[in-house]
Amino acid sequence: MVNYLRNRPLWVIYLTIFVDMLGVGILIPVIPILLADPSSKFYILPSNFHLTQGYIILGLLAASYPIAQFIAAPILGQLSDRFGRKPVLLISLIGTVISYLLFALGLWIKNIPLLFVSRIFDGTTGGNVSVAQAAIADLTPTSERSKYFGLAGAALGVGFIMGAFIGGKFSDSAVIPWFSPIVPFLAAAILSMINVLSVIYMFKETLFAKKTALKIRITESLENLTKAINMEHLRVLFFSYFLLQCGFTFFTTFFSISLIQRFNFTQSAIGDFFALAGVCIAVFQILLIPRIFKRFDERIVLKYSLIGTGIAIMMYFLPKYHWQLFLITPIFALFDGLSQTGVNSLISKSAKPEMQGSVLGISTSISAVASAFPPILSGYIAARLTASAPIFVSALVTIGAGLVFIVWYRPQTIKNR
Repeated sequence: MVNYLRNRPLWVIYLTIFVDMLGVGILIPVIPILLADPSSKFYILPSNFHLTQGYIILGLLAASYPIAQFIAAPILGQLSDRFGRKPVLLISLIGTVISYLLFALGLWIKNIPLLFVSRIFDGTTGGNVSVAQAAIADLTPTSERSKYFGLAGAALGVGFIMGAFIGGKFSDSAVIPWFSPIVPFLAAAILSMINVLSVIYMFKETLFAKKTALKIRITESLENLTKAINMEHLRVLFFSYFLLQCGFTFFTTFFSISLIQRFNFTQSAIGDFFALAGVCIAVFQILLIPRIFKRFDERIVLKYSLIGTGIAIMMYFLPKYHWQLFLITPIFALFDGLSQTGVNSLISKSAKPEMQGSVLGISTSISAVASAFPPILSGYIAARLTASAPIFVSALVTIGAGLVFIVWYRPQTIKNR
């Protein structure tokens, strides 16, 4: 069995990607009860702190991971080109284990600065998705690479779904009395440790032509953003993609708190909600979205799906009863799935073949920036207005992505290939 798995190293890569996204999913139902729900017995803010200060701290904490990842992920990718995938992957996974344990310790002793240290440390060492993608490229032929990158996307999606579910259930003492917000992070640490062992014993190095003379560029993420601005034929697509990701981040950062305040959701119910949304997106990605794109061009679909995603987010303000939320979720999942797939596909098609790797790196940097600053803004917006205000901003920004695409994108862009 061990030899069988050792000869199929891709499963280790997919497990790595799964674990990376698991931590993101776990945070969604857990963080609100720690910092934004004074009625929760797990609320950790000191008594002299106002709730609005909790909103700001929540936003800053949510942003700390992607900011660190934005800086570190390209550097880890470069280090893997120089020293190989396995050692860099191993170091980043050990960092993930340590970060989960630090977060659990921070919750146990109610030390908010330690929570920040944990997330920054995880973001710095946990940019392992870029290394994992490089390993996939090492192991797969060019003609089949999109298939294996698609499986990597599925691993990300499943990780998010399971993370939200585990975070909700394992942190809820109503499920099992000894469950608490500490438990899901300990569970994630154990799973990450299994991932570490799988890399040590079952993953063979995939890079044999190491770039020993490679000069490490610590500013690559910033350089990628400059490249995005200067790529005239891709500029509009990159800007639409940036706004779409910003809108999604505004939504995920404070929607949990909105659910708590409007419908008295527990962390378990929040986890169920986001897991359902993830399942809907996954099902549509497999069964429906590919068929839509076979029949209709991405440009046509995006004109409707981007605006539709923003309208679907706005629709979440309509329900008076919690069960009505679940009627909107499939609509949101379909439009968001179409938008995410359509933008990424069109970016790839609009780039020359020899530019595909560079464009992938630029897209990753854009996504990281779009995940970093909306949480900070969300915290201040919620503190100044209401916890639901970032959801409204999310809808407007997403609709803005659609308007940018409709007004400025031109089909002849693809001729630049």
